[in-house]
Amino acid sequence: MHLSKAVVRTEHASRYLQQLCKHWSHKFSVDFDAHKGRVPFSETTEVTFSADDTALTMALSVADAAQQARMQGVIDDHLKRFAFREELDIVWTD
Repeated sequence: MHLSKAVVRTEHASRYLQQLCKHWSHKFSVDFDAHKGRVPFSETTEVTFSADDTALTMALSVADAAQQARMQGVIDDHLKRFAFREELDIVWTD
């Protein structure tokens, strides 16, 4: 498994977590509440979210390293669409 994590500073972390999870719940079996969420994109790829008052933390797990950058991009793109009113700094680390 290849793991990466991004901590995104925002006061709207819970809102974005819920929007992302609701969006993907149409295709995947998503679990979430106001403070944590999990999106299983496949049997070998998933993202988990946690939100507090200052940040949204995203943890991505992929089986194939070649998928890691692509999935990070998918998650980033969706988050930026929901957070279009603010400039988010999204940096993934292994």
